[in-house]
Amino acid sequence: MQALDPLDDDPAATVFRDVILLALLGFVALVILLLPHINPPEKNTSDLMTPGNVIVEIKWPESIDADVDLWVRAPGDGAVGWSQRGGAIFDLLRDDLGYLNDLTAANHEMAYSRGVPHGEYVVNVHMYRNDTEIWPVPVYVIVSVKLDIDKPARQVLLGKVDLVRVDQEETVYRFNLNEAGGLLPHTVNNLYTSLFDSQRL
Repeated sequence: MQALDPLDDDPAATVFRDVILLALLGFVALVILLLPHINPPEKNTSDLMTPGNVIVEIKWPESIDADVDLWVRAPGDGAVGWSQRGGAIFDLLRDDLGYLNDLTAANHEMAYSRGVPHGEYVVNVHMYRNDTEIWPVPVYVIVSVKLDIDKPARQVLLGKVDLVRVDQEETVYRFNLNEAGGLLPHTVNNLYTSLFDSQRL
């Protein structure tokens, strides 16, 4: 029997091994080059733009365990609030109940619209509950308009109302937007109209 000599190989076998190893090396290099593109880095969530076109927010102090409700009405639509969370145009995205079922300290409610129809918008706040009995409860109202999905929202109104009793409803803003989504400043007022009473069951 003849012993195997590793240096006494067939030239065809050497070429075959070289081609296989080069192909394997090329495949590994290709995987290494494509790996960053297969799994792109995650986007920073703070860079993401908010959805919606007309954005209405209310905020009140974290130290007050109160349930203040946001009510909004868009042109040609019904009132949207805690008992009617969505309409044809607006949706209530966050209904804050104060400390009840809330893991965050922030007291914050918001409603977003789909589109910016021209006409009159109404923004009301309603004091549903105040367990701390701290009065008055200052509520800050922010209205923003976002026309371009790639640009941040533009704040058009900022106001404050003091709620002094349970079941108090206040009209903070009534305003008109034109066809281009611009605020018509001469239309801004707070002439009272109830949105909450129209939704009582």
